[in-house]
Amino acid sequence: MYIKIILSYIVGFLRISVEGYFVERFINICISKNILLWKTKREKTTFVKANISIKDFRRISSIAKQTKCKVKIEAKKGLPFIFNKYKKRKIFFVFLFIIIALIISLSNFIWNIEVEGNQKIPTEEILENLKQEGLDIGKFKGSIDTKKIIDQIRLDRNDLAWIGIEIKGTNAVVKVVEADLKPEILQEDEYCNIVATKPGIIVKVNAVNGTPVVKEGDVIKQGAVLIAGWLEGKYTGTRYVHANGVVQAKVWYSQTEKVGLKEQKNIRTENVENKYSVKLNNFQINLYKTLSKFEKYDTIIQNKKIKLFSDFYLPIEIIKITNYELEEKEEEHTLEEAKEIAIQRAKESLDKQIADKENILNTYINYKENNNEVEVQVIYEVLEDIGTKDKIVF
Repeated sequence: MYIKIILSYIVGFLRISVEGYFVERFINICISKNILLWKTKREKTTFVKANISIKDFRRISSIAKQTKCKVKIEAKKGLPFIFNKYKKRKIFFVFLFIIIALIISLSNFIWNIEVEGNQKIPTEEILENLKQEGLDIGKFKGSIDTKKIIDQIRLDRNDLAWIGIEIKGTNAVVKVVEADLKPEILQEDEYCNIVATKPGIIVKVNAVNGTPVVKEGDVIKQGAVLIAGWLEGKYTGTRYVHANGVVQAKVWYSQTEKVGLKEQKNIRTENVENKYSVKLNNFQINLYKTLSKFEKYDTIIQNKKIKLFSDFYLPIEIIKITNYELEEKEEEHTLEEAKEIAIQRAKESLDKQIADKENILNTYINYKENNNEVEVQVIYEVLEDIGTKDKIVF
């Protein structure tokens, strides 16, 4: 909304008055149709003044007719009307020439970079790679060799299957396809053992090829050989093979959480403050006092780059900083409540670690009260395939 208001000052806007018995209905219909009214001032029950863009003004005639309201233009504001007022003066033409020259000059540089298609790789990491290879904010478009950048990044990163760069206006769109990195796959003619990926108690051993060296009920450590990559025959002696098979075991996941019988929590109040900054390329102008008036607060920062058209970005960025006041409150729990909260938190953490919840065999819960707090340990007993192939090196 703030960006739209700024653009309205650039392209021009109107100060209007709306009069009628259904003024509120007029405003509600405008909101439902995404028609922005700002600096709305109600002078009487049936009389309201507001600012509106020229584009939106053309849309409200039908709404005024529908609500039987009379709309009148009180004033015309913004750069176009200022230019029109002073069009007979030389300064107007000088100013217009400077603006046109500035826009043409800015169009030769990159002022925004969009990265699409990445899910696992952080956007900041890709932007840093692009910067190292010569694609960065403020870079002259004529000096950018997209093919060279693409080739170099693909050589440097094995987690990208494909990358493409498209320059549109002052915007660089970088599209990537992440590679599906798979563990090393051993060939069938390579000798290997099957070893344990984690400690546990063996439940089942099914050796398709190789010699089982563990049995049901054995307690094993991580890295222990489960199926050896060799076979021994009466007449053939010992010969090495590519071990194959499935080994299932009981493994355990544990999570401990502490919850006090009295907890201090920060709760948001209804008090909010907004602060704005304008960033001109790398130079930032703060339009507010640096320190917040709140003693404790949460901060949310929103950045919005200014653009004239869909892909014509300017080196201007509006930064909105919203501070939400926090009030510290003490929350009391009974012993049972604290225990349940701790169990819930521990289970939420454990659930993120386990891919298939159906393989959970048992859940064990241990807890103790200590210094006005409850300490809970939740243990999941899970049935898993713990075998992985490990190449035999002679």
